[in-house]
Amino acid sequence: MAQQTRIVVVISGSGSNLQAIIDACAEGLVPGQIVGVISNKGEAYGLTRAANAGIEGITLPAEKGESRESYDARLAAKLDALNADLVVLAGFMRILSPALVQKFAGKMLNIHPSLLPKYTGLNTHQRALDAGDSEHGCSVHFVTEELDGGPVILQAKVPVFVEDTIEALTQRVHTQEHRIYPLVVKWFCEGRLAMNDQGALLDGQLLPEQGYASEE
Repeated sequence: MAQQTRIVVVISGSGSNLQAIIDACAEGLVPGQIVGVISNKGEAYGLTRAANAGIEGITLPAEKGESRESYDARLAAKLDALNADLVVLAGFMRILSPALVQKFAGKMLNIHPSLLPKYTGLNTHQRALDAGDSEHGCSVHFVTEELDGGPVILQAKVPVFVEDTIEALTQRVHTQEHRIYPLVVKWFCEGRLAMNDQGALLDGQLLPEQGYASEE
């Protein structure tokens, strides 16, 4: 039997996407093992989720005045110590240094709450509402040096209703995040997913610029 993919999830907050991946691994849907959860915030509820699942949790706060490069070197050392095959960013609220991104090129995933390339950065749900968009969603992508700009693997779309509040839209998108992120992790663990200079590949086939679309 092939050795399971060693997954490390990196978080800053509640870890709801972490929980979705923990559940998918526990149910045998993902042929991988989460071997560690790293948070830059000690109060992150995601660390409690990790403890509840018997997964090692590591708090790695930034030191006062520490450079991004110095912090990322310490993060890389933790990832190496855990022998990470796949790094899953799940609400990690830090911009990564080029050195860290390059070190894990093709082995680092992120989920972003918009239909990339629309609305990179923060406050995506409010921006979609302000723009009067009829659809919104989320994207799983490989991480590159461009913020939220790596090759998209899979997107899920949700409708935006006239009467929507930001809370309602956020919850609708979260539901889809929890569905598509474990699926992409599954593809990676199965050896089906890769990245090259042209973009993301699934089963050796180059994915379109906006990845696969998945309707709600």
